Amino acid sequence: MAGEARRADIARKTNETDIQLSFNVDGAGTSKLETDVPFLNHMLDLFTKHGQFDLSVEARGDVDIDDHHTVEDIGICLGAALKEALGDKRGIKRYASVFVPMDEALAQVVIDISGRPHFELKGEFPAATVGTFTVELVHEFLWKLALESRITLHVIVHYGRNTHHMIEAVFKALGRALDEATSIDPRVQGVPSTKGVL
Repeated sequence: MAGEARRADIARKTNETDIQLSFNVDGAGTSKLETDVPFLNHMLDLFTKHGQFDLSVEARGDVDIDDHHTVEDIGICLGAALKEALGDKRGIKRYASVFVPMDEALAQVVIDISGRPHFELKGEFPAATVGTFTVELVHEFLWKLALESRITLHVIVHYGRNTHHMIEAVFKALGRALDEATSIDPRVQGVPSTKGVL
């Protein structure tokens, strides 16, 4: 896969959302985010910058009901784009474990680009909302990302007092871990699995 463009464009239109998303694994940390969920825009901007990806999202959804469908469907689209962009996964490092502090908060993200979707989130957020954003949607977004990209994703928020800081640490760590796991290692011959396929 080395030398090939690792990018994908995904469109998803339902009765609840209308999403156009472009994702480039080997980017420059640039984002263009136009959604109806400002806090998610902020988190995706951090994810993109710290992962050195390029991400463009145009999303409209039924936020008059709540943010759930929009956040969920952006997670679905980003996961699908990641899976498509990585292709057969030749030469990638596959694994990563990254700790990121954000002031008093500490988050860890551990990734295996395994072809087997699994998600675990451990941590207690002190608040149920950050501004108008419902904190339980962090789980929804990350679970759908892991499911659609077919990665194993473990997120541990070790501690923190400020919910915004805790979530911010998660998204920064997610970007850095995904950058490391998707990076090409010249020592890896073919697919990094004894099975011969991921």
